[in-house]
Amino acid sequence: MIVSPSLLSADFARFGEECAFMQSCSADWLHIDVMDGHFVPNITLGAPVVKAIRGYSDLPFDVHLMISEPLKYVKDFAQAGADIICFHAECDSDIKQTIDKIHSLGCKAGLALKPATPASEALKYKDDLDMILVMTVEPGFGGQSFMDDMLPKLEEISRACEGSSMYIQVDGGIDENTVGKVRAAGANVCVAGSAVFKAEDPAKMIELLKSEN
Repeated sequence: MIVSPSLLSADFARFGEECAFMQSCSADWLHIDVMDGHFVPNITLGAPVVKAIRGYSDLPFDVHLMISEPLKYVKDFAQAGADIICFHAECDSDIKQTIDKIHSLGCKAGLALKPATPASEALKYKDDLDMILVMTVEPGFGGQSFMDDMLPKLEEISRACEGSSMYIQVDGGIDENTVGKVRAAGANVCVAGSAVFKAEDPAKMIELLKSEN
C-alpha cells in the first residue's frame, strides 16, 4: 500500500516543514488538495503554493484538483512541481483532452470519482489513465467518516484493472480501522490526512497503514 498523506491536515503555517517531516516519516507520496470554492465548497491553495513547497521534499507530489475547469490549470501545476495530476470526472473540462494535456506535460494522469459517480465514468478512460481515485467521503473538507458503501465501486474498478499498472487510490476517512477494507477491495494507494497528522507518532501510523490487512 502506497501512503500519500494529505497536506490538507497539515499545519499551513509550517507547510514546507510539514512536507519534509512527512518524508522523514517514510511517506511514499504527498497528497495536495486543490479546491476552488466552486466545484467544492471550500478554498485551499493554488500552483504558487505547490511551487513554494516543492523544495522541501523530493517525494512525488500527488495533486488532486477539485476544481471546475482543470484543463485551464494543469500546466500551472505541472510547472509548479506536480508529478501526478488527478482531476474529477464531474468537472466541466473535456476529460480526454485534459488527460492528454497532463501527459504532454510529463505528469501521470488520474481521474477522481465523487461518491455518487459510478465506476464506469472512469473505466471508459482506463486505457489512458495512470490512476483512478475513489472518494470515500464527499470532497471538500477533511476529517469526514469513511463511506463503506464505496467498497463495491473499488472492487469493480480493481477487477476491471486487474493485471495493469493502474494506481487505484482511495481518499476519505482512511485510518488504521478502514485501510484493511480498502486494501481488500483492491486499493493500492491510500490518502490519509487526520489519521497521520493527528497521530501521536505519524511515522508509526504510516508504517501501520502500509502493513495493515
